[in-house]
Amino acid sequence: MLIAAILRGKGSGVQTTTAEASLKSAIDVLASQRIGVLVVSSNGRRIDGILSERDIVRGLANESADFGAYTVGDLMTSKVFTCAPDDTVASVMELMDEKRIRHVPVAVGDELAGVVSIRDVLNARLREAEAEQKEMAGYIAGSPQA
Repeated sequence: MLIAAILRGKGSGVQTTTAEASLKSAIDVLASQRIGVLVVSSNGRRIDGILSERDIVRGLANESADFGAYTVGDLMTSKVFTCAPDDTVASVMELMDEKRIRHVPVAVGDELAGVVSIRDVLNARLREAEAEQKEMAGYIAGSPQA
C-alpha cells in the first residue's frame, strides 16, 4: 500500500503555523484540533519545521525558560523527515521506527501534501494484513484436495 492511499482516505488537510507564532497559539490549535503536530511553514506549502507535543514537553522541562516568551521557532524541530505519496506504508513505518518519530509530512517536491501519523500507518498495515489473511484463506479453501 502507498502513502497516497492513506491520504485519499483521510484527506490532505494539514494544520500549519509559522515559526514566529507564539507557543501559546500553537498549543491552542493542538488542543482544539486534538492533534499531536503542527507543520511549521512560512507560506503554508513549504516545510520549515515541525512542532510536536514532544517538542513542547522538552521545552517545558527547561525550568529556567520563560515559557510565555517562547515562539514556535524556539522549540520546533528543524530537521524534518518527509515521505512522498508514492512511498510504501512499510518504508514510512520503518522511517518512523528508525528516527523515533510519530508524524511524517508528505511532500511532493518541496510542497506539503499531507501528514501521516503512526496511527495512520499502523491502521493501513493492519488492513493490509487482514486482506492478505482473507486472500490466503480463500486460496486454501479453494485449492484442490490431494
